Amino acid sequence: MQPITVLSIAGSDSGGGAGIQADLRTFAAFGVHGTTALTAVTAQNTLGVYDVSVLPTSLVISQVRCVVDDFDVASVKTGMLGDADVVESVADLAREGLLAHLVVDPVLISSTHHSLMRDGGVRAYREALFPLATVVTPNLREAAVLCDVDVRDISTIDDMHVLARQLLALGPRYVLVKGGHFAAAGFDALVPDVLVSRDEVVVFESPRVATTNDHGTGCSLSAALCAGLGLGRSVHDATRDAKSFVLAALQGASDWRLGHGRGPLDHLGWNQ
Repeated sequence: MQPITVLSIAGSDSGGGAGIQADLRTFAAFGVHGTTALTAVTAQNTLGVYDVSVLPTSLVISQVRCVVDDFDVASVKTGMLGDADVVESVADLAREGLLAHLVVDPVLISSTHHSLMRDGGVRAYREALFPLATVVTPNLREAAVLCDVDVRDISTIDDMHVLARQLLALGPRYVLVKGGHFAAAGFDALVPDVLVSRDEVVVFESPRVATTNDHGTGCSLSAALCAGLGLGRSVHDATRDAKSFVLAALQGASDWRLGHGRGPLDHLGWNQ
């Protein structure tokens, strides 16, 4: 047997915890061959993001075309895209039918609160890329920004449903609002993720892991979801499996001491 091929269009994390680096480790864990189109280079570690250089849009698109011209790419995810021009150009590729089973992780801000999207990116996501996505996977803060609401007003699961429905109205087949930042009575020990389509609402719950090693959680979940879709799983099953993978990766790294801030996950099961 030979592995199926998937593609990540995302930025680099010099600390190795998130971005392309996390995506490739996740792809390896799922037994798929990961290809990449780099969108940006960041100078970052576990403590924060210190510098960002967004690559020329033409180079990003050339990378994607080189990959899809040569490989049979079964599924694609986007992570950090950096600016509106890249978002719109990736949407053009999707419109051509080149980005199968597209998972859009709308990366807007790092876990250390550094902006990773230039002006105009939110509009470009809403108008250009979301309508072409199979699944959109914002975290709670990103969903609030995309829906132009204050994240502090999101206090119930029903509020998360409302956000997901607003994003679904923009055209993707599914929206997964991730609840890692969700804080409400009864959810101190649980993380709720809400998956919404036109036909159903599913709430996936997992134990909340007490750890500072959670850098790259969102990248890893969207990469795992992309891998699952590439392997032929339904969105529901791929989401369930991605949640289980991230939970195990958090648990495996819970006591690591890599760096002095928010460390990486145990993607490859070294402590499992």
